[in-house]
Amino acid sequence: MVHLLASEVRQLLHNKFVVILGDSVQRAVYKDLVLLLQKDCLLTLSQLKAKGEYSFEQDELVQGGKQGRMHNGTHYREVRQFCSGQHLVRFYFLTRVYSDYLEAILEELRSGEHDPDLVIMNSCLWDLTRYGEDSWPNYLQNLESLFGRLRQVLPESCLLVWNTAMPVGNNINSGFLPPELRPAASTLKTNVIEANFYSSVEAQKHGFDVLDLHFHFRRHTGKYLQPDGVHWNERAHRHLSQLLLAHVADAWGVELPQRDPVSKCIKDGPARGGPGRRLERQLPACRDQPAFPPPHRPLPLPGCCPLLPTPSPRPPQFPLLPPKPRPIPLQQVTPPFLVCPQDADFSSDRPFQSDQFSLNHFHSDILPSTQTEFAFDGDFMFSPQPPRPPFPQPCYQQRAPVVHRGFPRYCPRGPYLPWRGRPRNSKRRAPAYREPRPQ
Repeated sequence: MVHLLASEVRQLLHNKFVVILGDSVQRAVYKDLVLLLQKDCLLTLSQLKAKGEYSFEQDELVQGGKQGRMHNGTHYREVRQFCSGQHLVRFYFLTRVYSDYLEAILEELRSGEHDPDLVIMNSCLWDLTRYGEDSWPNYLQNLESLFGRLRQVLPESCLLVWNTAMPVGNNINSGFLPPELRPAASTLKTNVIEANFYSSVEAQKHGFDVLDLHFHFRRHTGKYLQPDGVHWNERAHRHLSQLLLAHVADAWGVELPQRDPVSKCIKDGPARGGPGRRLERQLPACRDQPAFPPPHRPLPLPGCCPLLPTPSPRPPQFPLLPPKPRPIPLQQVTPPFLVCPQDADFSSDRPFQSDQFSLNHFHSDILPSTQTEFAFDGDFMFSPQPPRPPFPQPCYQQRAPVVHRGFPRYCPRGPYLPWRGRPRNSKRRAPAYREPRPQ
């Protein structure tokens, strides 16, 4: 997976209105995305733990948080927003997947000045632990009501990505769970897996995308999970942002840069250490140093790197033996030669408008040059000439990709695929030697 730089993330989300809804884990998703839109740095531990602050990395607290009384109740509210000249990102804190408060949010989005282009959502832990004994059947019913309502409210051009709940630890002492409810949270680890299954099925049934974060982080709880058993560190959230942006780029039909990964936030392999063990940072979590080391080969300047690179021409194929020379006719027409221009830079200084961004201006069609003819006299003869090297194949421009949003054409890799979609392993083995055919 290619890790996008801040300049490339700004291009991908150019003139886009992004809405993120969920609990404190999704708030960290919002913070890492806001930070990545501005600089190649990781979140600090204090930024991850902060809650309801008045400002974070040039954003603003719109409602709730420290503007009122801070508490851990189910009626806690926090609305944040980051707005620049070409980007708009908003976060709503949720304690329940579907409620009257969510209906008010949907009404606000529908009557707002800009329609959302991307909605990222998850709600699970509060639903399963803070709403009494009937929390499980109510959660299943609310999931059905939620996706049915989103299908009615969201525009067809909006892409909704449902994030499955991330894995939790064996011992949970997070602030959202009161001490008197923590003994009952012993089964929360398995309940989250079951809840992810039902929410994924319900989202796909209504035609929405699913990003299975539980599958991607299932083997990293011992190294990147915080000591409270619920929240994750800055490296995990940067890896989450890259997964999310890759999913969005695929859904919008945007081709990502073809280069080797310059860094990897999470390394595969067995986890070492415990949740509270301090790790060596390979990506600095500061405001001045870049989060990625410089690559081996130079990259284009920020703002001049198109997300849709021009396809490279095919290498010329030379014949093994030179062809036998033939008499050249009186009139010879040279083959047309197509000029393959570079792609236009993806930049804009216009103020934010939700419908200005289009992928159709990445490429332009260039007509081939006119043919040239050579005429000679009738008594003119050519002597045998050496064979000419073949011309390289012309480089044709690719058509701009068609953007598809909100349709279930993306099949995420995870354990929640239907069993019919999995290939069956064949029990037959190929023989070590070729068996003779019967006579």
